[in-house]
Amino acid sequence: MIHLCSKKQAGFSFLEFILVIIFISILFTIAVDKLLILKVDAERTSMNQILGGLRSAINIQVASHISKNAVNELTNSINHNPMNWLSEKPKNYIGVLDEPDPADVKAGKWYFDSYNKHLVYRVSHVEYFKSPLTGPQRARFQVKLDYTDIDKNGQFDDNIDQIHGLRLQSIEQYQWLTE
Repeated sequence: MIHLCSKKQAGFSFLEFILVIIFISILFTIAVDKLLILKVDAERTSMNQILGGLRSAINIQVASHISKNAVNELTNSINHNPMNWLSEKPKNYIGVLDEPDPADVKAGKWYFDSYNKHLVYRVSHVEYFKSPLTGPQRARFQVKLDYTDIDKNGQFDDNIDQIHGLRLQSIEQYQWLTE
């Protein structure tokens, strides 16, 4: 019985091996990019959830004042720290700071700047966030009075202008670049 042996072996050639490595590298790069986008979306969603909770807490404050027939006392709540109105503060809220350097605050944290009366969120994924602020990327918010300026002078005048409530207002425009 005669067996014929072929010199051609089964398996990958060097070129095929390189092509497989390139293909796997491309898939890995795409997967990492998608994962990063998901992390940015999670940060944006978390920030918006906290803002929604804060706005609900503000509305409860307004409703409480309305029920007590004390709407004019809402002026005392302007520029207050809205985190104080939450029954449970977010885990990434680090408290009240007095005019901190944003670079000294860890990314992904909320704080209230007691000097400027701003609630601030320090963004983690700065490459996907845009705002006009210089320095570390952040979003700043402030509790403002919602009223009708009856005398049209651009400021609230007690016993003239009509108060509607409070609102949590962004101080500067910002944008998440994955939206």
